[in-house]
Amino acid sequence: MQTRTLGTTGPQTSALGLGCMGMSALYGDADRAESLATVHAALDAGITLLDTGDFYGMGHNELLINEALATAPAAAREKALVSVKFGALRTVEGGFTGYDGRPNAVKNFAAYSLQRLGRDHIDIYRIARLDPDVPVEETIGAIAELVEAGHVRHIGLSEVGAESLRRAAAVAPISDLQIEYSLLSRGIEDEILPTARELGIGVTAYGVLSRGLISGHFTRDRKLAANDFRGMSPRFQGENLDRNLDLVEALRKIAEQKGITVAQTAIAWVLSRGEDIVPLVGARRRDRLTEALGALDVTLDADDLAAIERAVPAGAAAGERYPAGQMAHLDSER
Repeated sequence: MQTRTLGTTGPQTSALGLGCMGMSALYGDADRAESLATVHAALDAGITLLDTGDFYGMGHNELLINEALATAPAAAREKALVSVKFGALRTVEGGFTGYDGRPNAVKNFAAYSLQRLGRDHIDIYRIARLDPDVPVEETIGAIAELVEAGHVRHIGLSEVGAESLRRAAAVAPISDLQIEYSLLSRGIEDEILPTARELGIGVTAYGVLSRGLISGHFTRDRKLAANDFRGMSPRFQGENLDRNLDLVEALRKIAEQKGITVAQTAIAWVLSRGEDIVPLVGARRRDRLTEALGALDVTLDADDLAAIERAVPAGAAAGERYPAGQMAHLDSER
């Protein structure tokens, strides 16, 4: 397994991480046994970074990771790095009502996560979205106290803009910024990514396949389950979906010429953007994981990258990456 380091202060991790959200929530029902088998397969392949959130299935995902690690070989378990997002407030029905970044809340969330994970520390801890009512300095300061106490190893951030990144980094070392980055979502290239690099902060890129949209497996006639959030995502609606899948077909031609899949092309593109970027692949099944791992063997030369740029130029995506209400929570979009 190839490795990369998260920023100048973060840990060394596998070049790909496993995003575990879909094993518990937001993409329709998941198969528990297959989810556990997929985590084990990832660990066997040398993936060390497991990404979760305490609100993924209201704690279900952390408990799933606990079970997966408890039943994995000791050597793999010891190498595993668990990254946790916190702060999202949920309703019984599964709705989102905001974010809580108050220092006491931060420590409360951490205590519950440690219990569900069955671990004595969290490797990387980050608020999922900034709380607009709490200065970022206070939230980061609370995580820094958890670091001092040995409960957290590294501090991360999620979906913040350049200014917030600077303010946070002035309080404590930041290992990485988790943010959406893919062929369809390239907004970070203008200001956020250069700022992260200036500050020595790595990037863990989620949504590298745009929630399956550019995986090469999504079709126009696919019926989404009622509990699949993509049913409300602008990029999966009507004409937007048609236009985005046209981009996928253009990408498919390049992939076929190289003898690889569309998903491998899209993941390899993110890998090519810099050694400081670690893509998170949201595989819920072993076959999808195997496909994603194949991207590590793909080399994109200058001609390949130019062809991909022509097929899917920056800004080509139709529709926002979240519904309007969720876009309003993104400090990175302000």
